[in-house]
Amino acid sequence: MNKKWFQIALVFSMMFFAVSYAAAHCEIPCGIYDDQMRVNMIAEHITTIEKSMKQIVKLEGQKPKNCNQVIRWVMNKEHHANELQYIVTQYFMTQRIKLDTKNYAEKLTLLHKLLVYSMKCKQTTDLSHIATLRSVLKEFQDLYFGHSHK
Repeated sequence: MNKKWFQIALVFSMMFFAVSYAAAHCEIPCGIYDDQMRVNMIAEHITTIEKSMKQIVKLEGQKPKNCNQVIRWVMNKEHHANELQYIVTQYFMTQRIKLDTKNYAEKLTLLHKLLVYSMKCKQTTDLSHIATLRSVLKEFQDLYFGHSHK
Protein backbone atom coordinates (compact mmCIF):
# COMPACT_ATOMS: atom_id res chain seq x y z
CA MET A 1 0.00 0.00 0.00
CA ASN A 2 2.84 2.41 0.81
CA LYS A 3 4.36 1.87 -2.61
CA LYS A 4 1.08 2.80 -4.31
CA TRP A 5 0.75 6.02 -2.26
CA PHE A 6 4.36 6.85 -3.03
CA GLN A 7 3.72 6.41 -6.75
CA ILE A 8 0.61 8.60 -6.59
CA ALA A 9 2.48 11.28 -4.65
CA LEU A 10 5.33 11.09 -7.15
CA VAL A 11 2.96 11.53 -10.11
CA PHE A 12 1.22 14.51 -8.49
CA SER A 13 4.52 16.13 -7.55
CA MET A 14 5.83 15.66 -11.10
CA MET A 15 2.66 17.26 -12.46
CA PHE A 16 2.97 20.14 -10.00
CA PHE A 17 6.59 20.86 -10.88
CA ALA A 18 5.95 20.49 -14.59
CA VAL A 19 3.16 23.04 -14.38
CA SER A 20 5.03 25.45 -12.14
CA TYR A 21 8.02 25.42 -14.48
CA ALA A 22 6.09 26.51 -17.56
CA ALA A 23 8.42 28.43 -19.83
CA ALA A 24 7.80 31.88 -21.26
CA HIS A 25 5.79 30.41 -24.11
CA CYS A 26 4.63 27.08 -25.41
CA GLU A 27 5.18 25.15 -28.62
CA ILE A 28 1.75 23.53 -28.82
CA PRO A 29 0.97 26.06 -30.62
CA CYS A 30 -1.49 27.79 -28.35
CA GLY A 31 -2.17 30.69 -30.69
CA ILE A 32 -1.76 33.22 -27.89
CA TYR A 33 0.97 35.61 -28.94
CA ASP A 34 1.89 39.14 -27.94
CA ASP A 35 4.70 40.07 -30.27
CA GLN A 36 4.95 43.68 -29.12
CA MET A 37 5.25 42.56 -25.52
CA ARG A 38 8.17 40.30 -26.49
CA VAL A 39 9.90 43.18 -28.30
CA ASN A 40 9.38 45.32 -25.19
CA MET A 41 10.84 42.52 -23.05
CA ILE A 42 13.92 42.38 -25.28
CA ALA A 43 14.32 46.15 -24.96
CA GLU A 44 14.04 45.87 -21.18
CA HIS A 45 16.68 43.13 -21.12
CA ILE A 46 18.99 45.36 -23.16
CA THR A 47 18.53 48.19 -20.65
CA THR A 48 19.26 45.83 -17.75
CA ILE A 49 22.38 44.50 -19.47
CA GLU A 50 23.52 48.10 -19.99
CA LYS A 51 22.98 48.94 -16.31
CA SER A 52 24.88 45.81 -15.31
CA MET A 53 27.81 46.74 -17.53
CA LYS A 54 27.97 50.24 -16.06
CA GLN A 55 27.85 48.89 -12.51
CA ILE A 56 30.61 46.38 -13.25
CA VAL A 57 32.88 49.11 -14.65
CA LYS A 58 32.10 51.38 -11.69
CA LEU A 59 32.75 48.66 -9.11
CA GLU A 60 35.97 47.51 -10.77
CA GLY A 61 37.35 51.02 -10.39
CA GLN A 62 36.71 51.19 -6.66
CA LYS A 63 39.28 50.39 -4.02
CA PRO A 64 38.92 48.11 -2.25
CA LYS A 65 37.14 46.06 -4.85
CA ASN A 66 33.82 44.57 -3.87
CA CYS A 67 34.17 41.24 -5.65
CA ASN A 68 30.80 39.97 -4.45
CA GLN A 69 28.93 42.87 -6.04
CA VAL A 70 30.97 42.60 -9.26
CA ILE A 71 30.09 38.92 -9.49
CA ARG A 72 26.42 39.63 -8.83
CA TRP A 73 26.30 42.24 -11.63
CA VAL A 74 28.13 39.89 -14.01
CA MET A 75 25.60 37.16 -13.20
CA ASN A 76 22.76 39.63 -13.73
CA LYS A 77 24.19 40.65 -17.11
CA GLU A 78 24.53 37.00 -18.10
CA HIS A 79 20.99 36.18 -16.99
CA HIS A 80 19.39 38.99 -18.99
CA ALA A 81 21.47 38.20 -22.08
CA ASN A 82 20.29 34.59 -21.80
CA GLU A 83 16.67 35.73 -21.45
CA LEU A 84 17.03 37.91 -24.54
CA GLN A 85 18.46 34.96 -26.47
CA TYR A 86 15.62 32.75 -25.26
CA ILE A 87 12.97 35.13 -26.56
CA VAL A 88 14.76 35.46 -29.90
CA THR A 89 15.15 31.71 -30.42
CA GLN A 90 12.18 30.11 -28.67
CA TYR A 91 9.59 32.76 -29.43
CA PHE A 92 10.48 34.51 -32.67
CA MET A 93 12.67 32.02 -34.54
CA THR A 94 10.77 28.84 -33.71
CA GLN A 95 7.21 30.11 -33.46
CA ARG A 96 6.66 33.46 -35.13
CA ILE A 97 8.93 33.58 -38.18
CA LYS A 98 7.34 31.16 -40.62
CA LEU A 99 9.45 29.48 -43.29
CA ASP A 100 7.48 31.06 -46.11
CA THR A 101 7.05 34.50 -44.55
CA LYS A 102 7.79 37.76 -46.33
CA ASN A 103 11.34 38.99 -45.69
CA TYR A 104 12.25 35.66 -44.08
CA ALA A 105 16.01 35.96 -44.65
CA GLU A 106 16.13 39.58 -43.47
CA LYS A 107 14.21 38.78 -40.28
CA LEU A 108 16.45 35.81 -39.51
CA THR A 109 19.54 37.90 -40.15
CA LEU A 110 18.40 40.55 -37.68
CA LEU A 111 17.45 37.93 -35.09
CA HIS A 112 20.86 36.30 -35.53
CA LYS A 113 22.51 39.67 -34.96
CA LEU A 114 20.54 40.03 -31.72
CA LEU A 115 21.89 36.65 -30.63
CA VAL A 116 25.47 37.49 -31.55
CA TYR A 117 25.50 40.89 -29.88
CA SER A 118 23.84 39.59 -26.74
CA MET A 119 26.62 37.00 -26.64
CA LYS A 120 29.20 39.79 -27.02
CA CYS A 121 27.54 41.55 -24.08
CA LYS A 122 28.18 38.45 -22.00
CA GLN A 123 31.86 38.56 -22.95
CA THR A 124 32.59 42.23 -22.29
CA THR A 125 31.38 45.49 -20.79
CA ASP A 126 31.68 47.27 -24.16
CA LEU A 127 28.68 49.60 -24.33
CA SER A 128 28.91 49.78 -28.13
CA HIS A 129 27.23 46.34 -28.13
CA ILE A 130 24.25 47.88 -26.33
CA ALA A 131 23.92 50.52 -29.04
CA THR A 132 24.10 47.80 -31.68
CA LEU A 133 21.46 45.71 -29.92
CA ARG A 134 19.09 48.67 -29.76
CA SER A 135 19.67 49.50 -33.40
CA VAL A 136 19.15 45.92 -34.56
CA LEU A 137 16.03 45.55 -32.40
CA LYS A 138 14.60 48.72 -33.99
CA GLU A 139 15.36 47.36 -37.48
CA PHE A 140 13.71 44.04 -36.62
CA GLN A 141 10.69 45.74 -35.10
CA ASP A 142 10.18 47.92 -38.19
CA LEU A 143 10.54 44.97 -40.54
CA TYR A 144 8.45 42.57 -38.44
CA PHE A 145 5.53 44.92 -37.86
CA GLY A 146 5.82 46.47 -41.30
CA HIS A 147 6.12 50.05 -40.09
CA SER A 148 8.04 52.21 -37.69
CA HIS A 149 7.37 51.66 -33.96
CA LYS A 150 8.38 53.82 -31.03
